Amino acid sequence: MRGADGYTESMFTMSKLDDFVPANHPLRPIRLWLNEALARMDTVFSRMYESDARGGRPSIAPEKLIRALLLQVLYSIRSERMLMEQISYNMLFRWFVGLAMDDAVWDHSTFSKNRDRLIVHDVIVSLFNETVETARVRGHLSGEHFSVDGTLIQAWAGHKSFVPKTKPDDDSPPDGGAGSQENWRGEKRSNDTHESSTDNQARLFRKSRGTGAVLCYMGHVLTDNRHGLVVNAQVTQANGTAERDAAAEMLADAARFAGASITVGADKNYDTAGFVATCRANNVTPHVAQNDARAGGSAIDARTTRWPGYAISQCKRKRIEQVFGWGKTVGRIRQAMYRGLKRIDQLFVLTQAAYNLTRMRTLAARTA
Repeated sequence: MRGADGYTESMFTMSKLDDFVPANHPLRPIRLWLNEALARMDTVFSRMYESDARGGRPSIAPEKLIRALLLQVLYSIRSERMLMEQISYNMLFRWFVGLAMDDAVWDHSTFSKNRDRLIVHDVIVSLFNETVETARVRGHLSGEHFSVDGTLIQAWAGHKSFVPKTKPDDDSPPDGGAGSQENWRGEKRSNDTHESSTDNQARLFRKSRGTGAVLCYMGHVLTDNRHGLVVNAQVTQANGTAERDAAAEMLADAARFAGASITVGADKNYDTAGFVATCRANNVTPHVAQNDARAGGSAIDARTTRWPGYAISQCKRKRIEQVFGWGKTVGRIRQAMYRGLKRIDQLFVLTQAAYNLTRMRTLAARTA
């Protein structure tokens, strides 16, 4: 018999949000580890709101704010306006954030203003550190063998916004017409003389020959070789030495924390005498790919390459591309829809925290 195309709503529904989420849903372990990390960050949250303790309306709970931001990364939601719309009718999202079925959803502008407070107090950095600590406790880190690399993050700015820092008096078009990309009034464009009027902290840069220069930032990660989890992440302005400078800083921190000699795998871009010397000064063994084509030859000789660990590091370092691939396809770091170094850094570090939680969920499913 054909069923009727209609339905009748009950006046009362005896259901909880948890009933709508399957017991084996992949967000369940992520939410569990995230809540444990947020509980350990209680003193950070208390410090954030000390100035608001004597009055004013209650703001968005920081725990709910962070869960919502993490959802935006995990589900590739391109804007905060769309995120608020999704939370309003998606039961899974309400459950993850911690909103009851009849709780009002925040306005997207209020959500954005509260998010900016996280930058001032480095809350996302603290969250990332807590995910690393969770990985350490669960035995996912070696603490001795690492890989390092960098990637370009395209800025939310176009080539046409890259104009001279000192503007001319007239409004005549640049040499070569409106589409010219080579010069401006007969002079080549460079970061010394030009800047983006949209995002003045973005830099015009290309990472390799044969690729076009774009306005961008540079994201850097340090991963542990055991399971490819990210243990350090940061964003800098793009330039020719940014990768090696950021790597040296992150490795110095890792060496101090390890308290013993560590190794680092890296590609040919890190094969310079300066970087190799800095690594060895910090008690880091540089397992860097040899670049025999550079002037003066490779800075890595047979004293390093003859050990079996060198070949292992060169194999393991390729896992770092999975971090960048996930961040640019699932996450939102291919072209960040924010402007300014601090906001880009916040998004990048949050993306790495989301990657770690997702990766740990996969590792837990393998051992279950």
